[in-house]
Amino acid sequence: MPERPARSFPGRPVADRLSLSMRASHLLVVLLVVAGLALAALGSALGDTFYLRLATEALIYAGLALSVDILLGYTGLLSLGQALYFGIGAYVSALTLMAVPSFWLALLAASGATLVAALIGGVIANRVRGVYFALITFGLAQVVAKVVYNTRELGASDGMIGVPVVEVPLGPFHVSTGSAPGFLLVALALLVLLYAVSAYLLDTPFGRVLIALKANERRVAFLGYSTWRARMAAYVLAALVAGLSGALYPMLRGFVSPELLYFQVSGNAVITVVVGGVGTLVGPIYGAILLTVLKSVIGSWTEHQLIVIGVLFMASVLFLPQGLIGLLRPRLARWLGRAEPPPAKAAEAEARP
Repeated sequence: MPERPARSFPGRPVADRLSLSMRASHLLVVLLVVAGLALAALGSALGDTFYLRLATEALIYAGLALSVDILLGYTGLLSLGQALYFGIGAYVSALTLMAVPSFWLALLAASGATLVAALIGGVIANRVRGVYFALITFGLAQVVAKVVYNTRELGASDGMIGVPVVEVPLGPFHVSTGSAPGFLLVALALLVLLYAVSAYLLDTPFGRVLIALKANERRVAFLGYSTWRARMAAYVLAALVAGLSGALYPMLRGFVSPELLYFQVSGNAVITVVVGGVGTLVGPIYGAILLTVLKSVIGSWTEHQLIVIGVLFMASVLFLPQGLIGLLRPRLARWLGRAEPPPAKAAEAEARP
């Protein structure tokens, strides 16, 4: 019997209950943008730097959490080594900036290096499933971290310092990475762009295939779709989101270190996804902001902030399995469903002169 050709993934969004949930996530992102603009304006007026830098760091780690949720929330793949691509993006961005101080060139180089690494890592990791996938991704990150740790040209254990401050050309405007309110807005814009691209792709039939993979991979193969291609596409998409987010880190801190590749960074990203809400896309963003602020506040009181974060994680798993946004988003989706006119009434309204 001839093999049925694998179907492609059309790009047209699908309108159903999942789309309403996605629209609820969009509304929460709009609220985040408003809050970010207000914080930047307030910080600029007060001359604050610390809290604006902290908020920028939270947005950068939110991109890493978003990449974890693309795999875990939609494909059911738990990556314990997503810091690999976050660190690659950070190191390549730092090397580019120290050679040619260009913001866009640094992003381009980081995305190119991340793409190559994701294709190699995806071929290796997607050969296995379940806990073995998590262990493979963990192992890949540890191997690269050890190589970076022992490479003198990359600063070895001390990392690389002296990343210059650069200008971000935005048409007629220029924003310096040394400007706390300006760079906060740049990080917010990049995060929103990464979210928008991810949300669009996941709200198409391609996203439905990923959800079906999470539910029952064998049935997806019987429908004629290539399960390997779908997993690989999701893996590469998540890696690019993490790599582009990591590219902003040396611009914020002025240095990079092998710690960006360690398991602690990947583990914190998984915790933020669980706390914010798995499979919501916007939940990990709010979770990353919450945990970054908590770590800073609790760290100023005690050295044992990891205990508090651990207790928060266990409480989320036991009492809020859907996460914080997982509780709020269904209510917003129902409200949007009631506010949206039925198809017949919508068609009648469009036909009126």
